[in-house]
Amino acid sequence: MTTRELGHNAAPRVSFFNDPVIRGIIYQVVVVAILVGFIFWIIGNTAANLAAQNKTTGFDFLWKTAGFDISFTLLPWSRGSYYWEAFLVGLINTLLVAFIGIIFATILGFTIGIARLSSNFIISSLATVYVELIRNIPLLLQLFFWYFAVLKAMPAVRNSIALPLDSFINQRGIFVPRPIPDDQFGFVWIGLALAIAAVVFLRQWAKKRLEATGQRFPVFLTSVVILLGVTGLLWFISGASVTFEPPVLERFNFKGGLALPPEFAALVFGLTIYTAAFIAETVRGGIQSVSRGQTEAAQSLGLKDNDRLRLVIVPQAMRVIVPPLTSQYLNLTKNSSLGAAIGYPELVNVFAGTSLNQTGRAIECIAITMLVYLCFSLITSAIMNWYNARVKLVER
Repeated sequence: MTTRELGHNAAPRVSFFNDPVIRGIIYQVVVVAILVGFIFWIIGNTAANLAAQNKTTGFDFLWKTAGFDISFTLLPWSRGSYYWEAFLVGLINTLLVAFIGIIFATILGFTIGIARLSSNFIISSLATVYVELIRNIPLLLQLFFWYFAVLKAMPAVRNSIALPLDSFINQRGIFVPRPIPDDQFGFVWIGLALAIAAVVFLRQWAKKRLEATGQRFPVFLTSVVILLGVTGLLWFISGASVTFEPPVLERFNFKGGLALPPEFAALVFGLTIYTAAFIAETVRGGIQSVSRGQTEAAQSLGLKDNDRLRLVIVPQAMRVIVPPLTSQYLNLTKNSSLGAAIGYPELVNVFAGTSLNQTGRAIECIAITMLVYLCFSLITSAIMNWYNARVKLVER
């Protein structure tokens, strides 16, 4: 082959600026430079405006006395507490609502989602009405309904509605007995932790045994025996005891027990019911994504409806359910900030609201609050991604 033929077959050279790789790098550098310049302009402009208004910046305000009351707190609080303690109170209150809401919304959502696929017309119709009704009403309006139309419409303290187990409900909230463990109860918590570790090990062993031999081990029954046996044994040996302090109606209010304010109850009810409607649709879609042949194969093996759903359908549907379920958990956690509208002292209300108004440190308070919600999202996503990696199908 001649030199002329080689030159004829070679690809034509592209100029430096027409090279798509070089051009892509240049575009990225320009975008990054513009973004960095914009950030520095925002910082400089903000600093200049604060200086013109004689406002200082920094986080030294966190160690100053807050001087305000908080209606509901799990931590010791007084007017002499510091702003960093107010931040912790709001953080704990937010985590409490999010944790309880996620648990109950998951249980209710899975129940409603499975009910939507029921062969019983009444059950499936009621589940459909619930989902379509709750999803199309704004969450804030639902919170107002639970707070003003339900809990605040309850009778006064003297006419409280008696509930089972020495519990009462009135317009001031829900009053339930308060558990008081003694000093020896720490051994019971240690036993519970050991029992949970044993159950986790048992589940891993049973899974490997099933894959190796095809024989199923009664994991659930054995786990219950381990949990009850270990904790019960340590309870008996240590002599630990728990007493319950019931709420007692006095002249103007209940004394003793555990008081759940109406703001807390309304926020938990609203978040649970609202998020469960979206989780139900996620569960329904995940179950319907499983091939019909899997159901027919389970029927051919003689599995009952509950066993077919629990052992065959749901485990395969989880790989579809988990990713959108993560988004619903994140939404529930972030939607807890709407508790400020009904007076619940969560993070936005306490720190990005009252603390910000009293200190004037808007940038610091908002930045810390945004960072907290970002951490919530990243931690929740990491946990759900870990679980998703465990339940996903492994190709062979």
